[in-house]
Amino acid sequence: MSSYEKGKKEIRDYIILNLPQGSTGLDVGACDGEYWNLLHDHLILDGCEIFVPNIVQHHLTDKYRLIHPSSIYGFEYDYYDIVIFGDVIEHMTVEEAQASIEYAKFHSSMIVVAVPFLYKQDAMYGNKYERHIQDDLTDKVFNDRYKGFEKLYDFGNYAYYVWKKL
Repeated sequence: MSSYEKGKKEIRDYIILNLPQGSTGLDVGACDGEYWNLLHDHLILDGCEIFVPNIVQHHLTDKYRLIHPSSIYGFEYDYYDIVIFGDVIEHMTVEEAQASIEYAKFHSSMIVVAVPFLYKQDAMYGNKYERHIQDDLTDKVFNDRYKGFEKLYDFGNYAYYVWKKL
């Protein structure tokens, strides 16, 4: 499934305003390459996609500089200017998501997280990873679990958060 449509123009504009042309980024849960479509003309993007059929079906190796067929949990990388968790953490356990975000804090200057609130979803398209494990997310729950983020955009049932290294 691709990322939700809410806020895509706003988040694109925010990233372009806050990162110089040619900055590096990691698109976590690349799926169909939605963030590559939005930002490839501004960022040098790598992707991380756990469901290999998405890599093939959406030709991700033709889009991203590098595409990693892996979960972000436990995935090690040196440094990216930005790490984008677009519609990803709800698919992970709290512990996996917290560990992945904490790792990103030490290996990037900015993190963007996009999440739906109170959204139940089972496996879809033959992809067991589509199931929402954190289907209890609200603004309060997000802020309790993931410290140091500022809410950028709130669309009622969907929000974008940012963390920046000081």
